[in-house]
Amino acid sequence: MTLLMLCGFALLAGFIDAVAGGGGLIQLPPLLITQKDIAPAFILGTNKFAAVTGTATAAVSYNRRVKVNWQIVVPGMFSAAICSWLGARAVSLIRPELFRPIMLVLIIAMAIYTFKRKDFGSAARETKASTKPIPYVLFFCGLIGFYDGIFGPGTGSLLMFAFVGILGFDFLQASATTKIINVTTNVAALVQFLGAGQIIWHLAVPMAVCNIVGGIIGSRMAMAKGSQFVRVIFLVVVVGVILRYSYDIIQEFM
Repeated sequence: MTLLMLCGFALLAGFIDAVAGGGGLIQLPPLLITQKDIAPAFILGTNKFAAVTGTATAAVSYNRRVKVNWQIVVPGMFSAAICSWLGARAVSLIRPELFRPIMLVLIIAMAIYTFKRKDFGSAARETKASTKPIPYVLFFCGLIGFYDGIFGPGTGSLLMFAFVGILGFDFLQASATTKIINVTTNVAALVQFLGAGQIIWHLAVPMAVCNIVGGIIGSRMAMAKGSQFVRVIFLVVVVGVILRYSYDIIQEFM
């Protein structure tokens, strides 16, 4: 029953992540709850293995139908991958809980801004950063990549917001770009977990299969319905992240 439940959450996580990011919000908590006696690094490694399969599937699906700017994506991939690997290395040195208050403030700001700007991400636009995007991409992909390696939930949403807000992408293009970069951050972190043998294989493999199914469904639905659909799901995910982090912070003080 536990495995079936985890697989159900993995499928839903794959769907949500393919559309708007934030799959870790759905997939990671059930693992933490049901595997209380397992060291956190094993839980994070298992989650990464399942997540990277669905994200990779969604990335391939998007790449077939959405135009990807590889001149921006490639530097972002390298920056995010290196910093994600560093983040995974730092898991045992830095308490992930320290990121929660910072993330909560950032996510609330993202939600307010996106909700108030009805046209935000509905169509591509030119910004000051889009004329010389590489330095901006290297910076925010590296910063978010490090966070992904050390903790993870909300990474896709942060990347999407950065591409829409800073570089002027529409939500569909941002989602496609984010998936490709997210694959590299997940793989980079996964290499560290694989090397340390920190994966629970009998959970990771079936969860990965379900994540793939969810990723296929989510990416196809996003491409069929367009940026406005992605925007709605993005706001739902962001609200979910806010509730999650608020609950975690309240629990720490109780």
